[in-house]
Amino acid sequence: MSPALGEMRVVDDLMERASRALLATEYFEAEHLCLAALEKAFQGSDFERMSRIVMPLQESRRQRRQQAADTGRVVVVSKALPRASEIESGMYLVEPPLIGRQARTLRESAERRRVPVIVIAREPLTRLGKWPIVAVGDGPRMPTSIRTYVDPPKMPPTADWFLRTNELLGDAAISKVKAGPAAWRVDELMHFLDAHPDHEKLHQALEAECRKAMGQPLPARARPGPMDDPSSF
Repeated sequence: MSPALGEMRVVDDLMERASRALLATEYFEAEHLCLAALEKAFQGSDFERMSRIVMPLQESRRQRRQQAADTGRVVVVSKALPRASEIESGMYLVEPPLIGRQARTLRESAERRRVPVIVIAREPLTRLGKWPIVAVGDGPRMPTSIRTYVDPPKMPPTADWFLRTNELLGDAAISKVKAGPAAWRVDELMHFLDAHPDHEKLHQALEAECRKAMGQPLPARARPGPMDDPSSF
């Protein structure tokens, strides 16, 4: 068996298990398996398999996000992050002096314990009276950040505010995707989705670009990063 064929079989096996987990409403397990399959397919530039993985991944995340919103529990975190054992299902607003990286740490801690949460990080109020909302990621190849600006809500924020703000943050990410070969756009969307996994249209945009990439030759070089474009700073 060739290495490529072996990798394809691994991806297919992961997705069979993910489908069973999704059917059994084991959403964290389904998400974990989908992510493992997506990463393997991405590393192999298997855009066809990637396009089929994204929708089950989106559904598993939608379900756990709804579980978090349905609690109605809002926690404002502006000092130390809660210990992993103290994290409860709900919606968390991470405020200064804490930063976006700590919001990611909180989300990842909850995911490891399989606790459904929505986590949003805000930065200090701007001169225009807006809250910068930020998400950060490590990405498959490079660090990534996304930022949008919203009016401060009446405190504490509602579940609708969390869901709406998540949408605005994801929309900001999609608007940043640059023109270029579909494979480059797949790469960029993978980075944005790593930073902000709670946006359905980001998943849909990734699926669409994967399908486009299936019909195009692979670019001769990798997508340029920020260090390749000094004007991006």
